[in-house]
Amino acid sequence: MVISDSKIVDAINNLSQVEMARLWRFAEAGNIYFNSTLPYYDIFMKRFIELGGMTPKISKLIGWKENG
Repeated sequence: MVISDSKIVDAINNLSQVEMARLWRFAEAGNIYFNSTLPYYDIFMKRFIELGGMTPKISKLIGWKENG
């Protein structure tokens, strides 16, 4: 199944800072948001940085275990 570019960009633009931090830390290898050969990486990183990126507070909130 192929998701349209605009839907992927919309999904990125609707993520909160905490949701983006969780993805940044826990996304599986191969996640299209982090493939630097695709435009989504730049879109994701620009938005994540604009929202404040990974802060110590968010890092502590999400921890190091994906489900805890």
